[in-house]
Amino acid sequence: MSTANTSASSDGKSHVHHHAHHFDSAEHEYNAAKFGTWTFLVTEILMFGGLFVGYILYHERFPEMFKAGATFLDWKMGALNTIVLLFSSLTMALSIYYMQHDNKKMTLINLYVTLACACIFMVVKYFEYTHKLHLGIGPGNYFQPHGHGEEVQRALGFLKDYPNIGMYFSFYFCMTGLHGSHVLIGMGLIIWLIRRTHRNEFSSKYYTAIECVGLFWHLVDLIWIYLFPLLYLVG
Repeated sequence: MSTANTSASSDGKSHVHHHAHHFDSAEHEYNAAKFGTWTFLVTEILMFGGLFVGYILYHERFPEMFKAGATFLDWKMGALNTIVLLFSSLTMALSIYYMQHDNKKMTLINLYVTLACACIFMVVKYFEYTHKLHLGIGPGNYFQPHGHGEEVQRALGFLKDYPNIGMYFSFYFCMTGLHGSHVLIGMGLIIWLIRRTHRNEFSSKYYTAIECVGLFWHLVDLIWIYLFPLLYLVG
């Protein structure tokens, strides 16, 4: 047996959500979804935690090498991405708030802004990655440089002085790449929420999906807050 939650949004249309048959009630479904989301987020923390532990261990052993590697990162671009993600956390939280008050228009505006912030973040990472590859810097070691400028010669000089500097960039590409993949997944989930919001599937009585995606997005932002100082400000 299933029951329905019905409410009216600011656009005047009704929303009906039937909880799944294997739940006793809509509240039971909501609590189970939240518990499942938090369990998943714990596994994400454990995964990134392993990388953080490895980073700390090797940084303690080769501090000068990590400091040298960080000089090839643009802290201003990292700071820009930090501001963008922090702002996206605010708009994600606002989208939940407005749906709790049956304001579909403001929910959509904040979801679209969150999506735009994610796009900005990935564009900045694209420019950062292409710049590293131009210098011949890749995960694990140096590739053949695609230029002969002063910065390329500086990179080759660091390779001579710090033959293991590729270890730093292994951490850089692995940690930021894994984080970037989560941003892309989050973008897909936000698009999914936008489509469902346009179809009037959410209301103040049912917004579980928005809240669960919001929790995931906040974790993505939180991880970047740790990555930024560890990778960009280590020097």
